[in-house]
Amino acid sequence: MTLRLKNILYTLGLFSAMFLVWHYRQNAKQEVIWFSGKTMGPITYNVKYFDEGKRNFKPQVDSLLVVFNESLNTYIPDSEISKFNKTDSFRFALPYFLPALEAARTVYNQTNGAFDPSIGPLIDAWGFGPGEQVRPDSSHIDSLRQFVGYEKIKFDLQSVVKNDSRTTISFSASAKGYGVDVVADYLRNNGIENYFVEIGGEVVASGKNLERNTPWVIGIMHPDSDEISQFAYAQVLLENKAMATSGNYFNYHIIDGVKYGHTISPATGYPIQHNLLSASVFAEDCQTADALATAFMVMGKDNAIEFLNQHPEYDAYLIFSQSEGSLADYATEGIKPFIKKAEE
Repeated sequence: MTLRLKNILYTLGLFSAMFLVWHYRQNAKQEVIWFSGKTMGPITYNVKYFDEGKRNFKPQVDSLLVVFNESLNTYIPDSEISKFNKTDSFRFALPYFLPALEAARTVYNQTNGAFDPSIGPLIDAWGFGPGEQVRPDSSHIDSLRQFVGYEKIKFDLQSVVKNDSRTTISFSASAKGYGVDVVADYLRNNGIENYFVEIGGEVVASGKNLERNTPWVIGIMHPDSDEISQFAYAQVLLENKAMATSGNYFNYHIIDGVKYGHTISPATGYPIQHNLLSASVFAEDCQTADALATAFMVMGKDNAIEFLNQHPEYDAYLIFSQSEGSLADYATEGIKPFIKKAEE
């Protein structure tokens, strides 16, 4: 080895060592901030991020989520969406209603109506909305389906109108994901690069968990979990991605001995009955991931996989039951390397 080559290697080694020390010191300066709270009624949120300035954004996040609920929470009688549901038209005042309508339109079109925010009357009829639970029969469901359909909703940059005054909308299938995006955008706009935001199980993860210097580790709940005993089916390493999971884990009713989950098919008006138990979707934003996860639960396993083959911009992890009763799973190629089953 020549002296010149030795000097080059020595210099490269010195610079590498200097970079590692600098990188360690940069990460060491990042103070971890972690807080939680409640939003959208009883739903819990968690926010964790690293900030050299040690800024605690909980008051700002809580304020954002209050305004968000004043726009899109159907359980608040005077929210924007509640006011629209009681009238034929509404003029936007807060910044969240229009983007929710636009995002819903995109997923509604992509999924041929499997995701449809106008199924609010059906959600209420089955007892999963703010109204009292009823015992719907086939004639009642058929009557409600006459004014269900997102094509009945029209909007522009200023206002939203509907063709039938009986039509109502609910973003219960995408609002948690949208709320995650709102909080994540706030952190990013304030210079936070490494963060984790979760609302009711829907997640955006950016950068890394600097405490471990690894991507964020997110659990996917086992379909056999209940409200008392909750355990993971798999874990996913998440970095610069949104993730949302839909499944009929806890939100269901038993009517005349039959268990009805909260996922309603817009096509039939009835809760879905098939072997897809859980759908986790990975996308650039959590609102889209949340909406698609619901759409996949409506579609069922085979149709969801067909959709994913046609839309490689999305990734998903599906858990389903087989004919003999055992569980199986399907992962798209883009997310497969980052998934690890809990028993492995």
